[in-house]
Amino acid sequence: MKISLTSLSCLVLAASSGATHAHTSRGGAWGMSLQQIPRGGASSSSYSTELEAVKAVVLESASQSLEELRRQVVEEGKVVDDFGLVAETICNQALEDFATQAPASSSSPDDSSNSDAAATYDRKLSELETALDAPLQVLFLKQLTFLRETALQRYRTAVSTTGISEYEAMVQADATFVESANALQREGATDWDATPERSFLQQVMNQLAESNRQAVTVQTSSAQQQQTTMQFLQSQQQMIQQLQMQLYGQSSPWNVGVAYRIPDTNFNVQGTYQQGRANVQLSCVPDEYAPFLGPNGFTN
Repeated sequence: MKISLTSLSCLVLAASSGATHAHTSRGGAWGMSLQQIPRGGASSSSYSTELEAVKAVVLESASQSLEELRRQVVEEGKVVDDFGLVAETICNQALEDFATQAPASSSSPDDSSNSDAAATYDRKLSELETALDAPLQVLFLKQLTFLRETALQRYRTAVSTTGISEYEAMVQADATFVESANALQREGATDWDATPERSFLQQVMNQLAESNRQAVTVQTSSAQQQQTTMQFLQSQQQMIQQLQMQLYGQSSPWNVGVAYRIPDTNFNVQGTYQQGRANVQLSCVPDEYAPFLGPNGFTN
């Protein structure tokens, strides 16, 4: 999945426009309290427009870091070391820049619009964090697929080369995936969840283990069938030998075969003696060397 800078910006704007709930939990760390907002006479709509402009500037600044992460993950197929810490740093820096650059509201202390300005500030702060969190979460999920494939490869290697049991190989692969996935998660981002990928990894490993067990079962059954067939053939051979002994008596341990060609003829006599039985054969075999001896041979 290749994400260009243009698509990343679209994703950021979409996430920014979709976040409408107030982010009150950030008010103490990155927001401005009611007492900290300077007073004056600016309208709520103009204040919102000014905050939107600041948010766009901060997003543009953070997009460079996001693009570098996208290049490493999508184009190079790498798992970024301490990705969760890097993502948290990008978000915190952007929130700090927003708090620093945000204009102050000029509402009167007794004006009801003062509370509206504080709510607008918190909403824009929440939109900023959502706009940054969305593309970072996409990269987080992409790296989880890399970790899953790596864990599967380690499982296959462990089963085929190290000789450990399939259960031990699955436990080791799962532990490796969990450890690496934890390093990718952004602190405090509860919706960054590696559970679905972990469940899929365990499902695939269980399927591979079941396939291996079925293959072993088939091989064992085939070996048993071959052994049964050999035993049957051996028993049949023994029965044949017993019948031969009953018909011809005790068989001789000698096996003899002779062949004799009658001189100046094409007749060949063969005789065999095997397991107490004699066999004589008379065949007509042309002399293959006759053309080399001339019409009358060497003797005439």
